[in-house]
Amino acid sequence: MSKIYNVGIIGGGISGVVTALELANHGIDSVVFEQESSVVNGPPFCHLHAGGNLYPEISDEQCKILMKQSIEMARLFPQSIDERPTFISIPKSEQQDIKNILERLDMLVTYYEALIEKDPENEILGTPKDYYKVYNYEDLTALSNKPTIEHPNTPDEWMTNAIRFIDYKKLKTPVVLVQEYGWNLFRLAAQAQLALTKSDKCNLKTNTSVTKIRDVRNQKLDHNWEIHTQDVVYKVKYLVNSSGFNTGKFDESLRLNSKRHIEFKAAYVSKWQAIPGLIPELIFHGERGTPHGMAQLTPYCDNYYQIHGMTKDITLFENGLVQSKNNGAQPEFSDDIKEKLNRGWNDNEIKDRTKKAIDFVAKFVPAFESATLGGPPLYGAQQISGDDPSLRVGEVSFPSKSYARSEIIKASSALTVANQIIHKIQEESIIPPIKTKPEQNQLLNSISKKEIDVFAGELAIQRGYPEALSRLLIEKK
Repeated sequence: MSKIYNVGIIGGGISGVVTALELANHGIDSVVFEQESSVVNGPPFCHLHAGGNLYPEISDEQCKILMKQSIEMARLFPQSIDERPTFISIPKSEQQDIKNILERLDMLVTYYEALIEKDPENEILGTPKDYYKVYNYEDLTALSNKPTIEHPNTPDEWMTNAIRFIDYKKLKTPVVLVQEYGWNLFRLAAQAQLALTKSDKCNLKTNTSVTKIRDVRNQKLDHNWEIHTQDVVYKVKYLVNSSGFNTGKFDESLRLNSKRHIEFKAAYVSKWQAIPGLIPELIFHGERGTPHGMAQLTPYCDNYYQIHGMTKDITLFENGLVQSKNNGAQPEFSDDIKEKLNRGWNDNEIKDRTKKAIDFVAKFVPAFESATLGGPPLYGAQQISGDDPSLRVGEVSFPSKSYARSEIIKASSALTVANQIIHKIQEESIIPPIKTKPEQNQLLNSISKKEIDVFAGELAIQRGYPEALSRLLIEKK
């Protein structure tokens, strides 16, 4: 193939597509290789993490980074953001102190104020004073006696709808309602793929596996890498390894050694009875990996709910977290996990884990025991760079010239990585210096809500999920 691309991107996950979109927005051409038939296939995400309140164990600095990056991504993909709050609580069975959460929330309010002062467009989570609201036992009792609001607009209305279902006698008080929003994978995938397909600056190659990468950097050619697929060789000047939990495989092929963990996780789709009024996402904190691990109930349209239970019987798996060896960069899952990653789930295991997930939530939401299986699990594996498996903020590394390794852990880091890569490409003179940065991604903005609605629904169905999972609870204009 005679064409030479400025950038070749291996992997059409969220990091790969956001990098390609930002390159296109700057007029830089790329070719993206995705082995599936559509982009952004996993691991699944459902929560914006605008403050990291689902992770009591991480540092304040990671929480601030997650907030900043989440706001940036929400501004980039507004049609994928479900603007409903999140209920945060600690069961009485847990040692964790609610005071620690409140101190962190105050820190995040101050940081959010600083982000807005820097750029008023960052005010996407409501006003800083409304970022969170605290409810004591008496507040909850009073709200539980108020009528349901079909479409809640205030924190009290959201809490009124939720608290009638929650056994709050099992929870430490106060509890918190915080403006951490939902994030719809199918809608982001739809907008990204439609935009990349429309762009004349990106050659998106779906259903395409990379079989080999040839390093020609020392041959004084007008390109640095040759990317081999089954029947075509693509020439590129700069290589981006954005292949998610398989990142280490390409490192090994390039004789690069790097430390990382990879982790397999799953969430379960359930169908509950129709309830009056929308409810927030519900979080019941607990120690990860123990029988009391965090329970997370995420509402979707048409009475579908996604469940995480951070125990080895539900979301986490025996041998689901593995580390690279000293003699290699790619950790290896067990055969059982590999089979699941290749859509080899056993039907009985799906039913069993979904039932356990439902029962886990029902400890705090008793009426939820009537929920049933609503579809196949949402699952996937993520990489965690370095030695610390509790790390939740990852970005990008540049282990050698003309090569970038995306190491995101949370989807919110994707835009940060794209900008770092673009800076590095300029630094290495692959492209001329960019004098002005566009304020918005015009390519993404050119995709209409109707186009996103239609294609997101198609993607959900193609992947075997209910179409309702592609829609937002809070309809956007």
